[in-house]
Amino acid sequence: MPASRFSRRTALLGGAVALTSPALAQSRAWPAGRPIEIVVPFAPGGGMDLMARTVAPFLAERLPGARIVVNNRPGAGGQLGTEAVANAAPDGFILGACATPTILSQPIERPVRWRPAELTFLAQVVEDPCGLFVRADSPLQGLPDFLAAARARPGDLSYGTAGIGGDDHIATLLLEEAANVRLSHVPFNGTSQLLVPLLGGQLEVGAFNISEALPLLRDRVIRGLALASEARDPTAPDIPTYREGGVDVVFAAGRGIFGPPRLSDPIRAAIEAAFTAIFADPAWPEAAARAGLPLKPLVGAAYREAALGGEAALRALWSRRPWKE
Repeated sequence: MPASRFSRRTALLGGAVALTSPALAQSRAWPAGRPIEIVVPFAPGGGMDLMARTVAPFLAERLPGARIVVNNRPGAGGQLGTEAVANAAPDGFILGACATPTILSQPIERPVRWRPAELTFLAQVVEDPCGLFVRADSPLQGLPDFLAAARARPGDLSYGTAGIGGDDHIATLLLEEAANVRLSHVPFNGTSQLLVPLLGGQLEVGAFNISEALPLLRDRVIRGLALASEARDPTAPDIPTYREGGVDVVFAAGRGIFGPPRLSDPIRAAIEAAFTAIFADPAWPEAAARAGLPLKPLVGAAYREAALGGEAALRALWSRRPWKE
């Protein structure tokens, strides 16, 4: 949509939301002035990257005049990219991909340049169960084998994650606590980075999400030991749950899109309306299924409530088992 069509009185975005003069005073050309950037705080190839790249064209279609680019800014377990979004101008041109619990857990363990409650939570897209995966030829056959090996080698059995304080790290800490075992954590800068040593045999176990595992499961180069899900996942029905393995742990990554603090209400409403339309589009679940995304859509206040709702439990876990390494 040309910038000239925006007036100080009103301008329609997607036929659903009116931008009033305060928003135009912030950015008269939004969203046609320059590309909207979605920052992914991890390297390409992981679950957050896949989510962002799958939803980006659907979002662009519903913000007339918008061009959306996905930019990977990995570092410090997602901290650097998240800080870039949290400290961006609240003009709608820089948004971020995020995951719970990471966006909550990192401020608990270290100094960061954001406060979770001040962020603008726009829409959750997926809820992706955490799991444990091994190379196809691993002698470990399931969660009971894994736990037996951990008890035989206390603190020595290694597992890799996408970073300290991420969903897979937290899920494995809960597993250690529930099963009374100790493991050796090896953090990487994104799931794609740990796959090389896992497939090369230098890493015994990878802790990541089912959406990230699906391509390798289909190629039969890895096997799933267990998923921290309520029930077996329909995309991988042969992988038992943690509960089936005798450990009562359910944990997943909630991945979505957020904006900086004080994002203007008209711009926030426009983006939320766009996501509401995306989630109602029959083409969206088809595209998500092709990408292997386990959907759990939440928009606006519902996403904010779900995202912030786990903070107390994380602080309680930190008091019992600080995860800073």
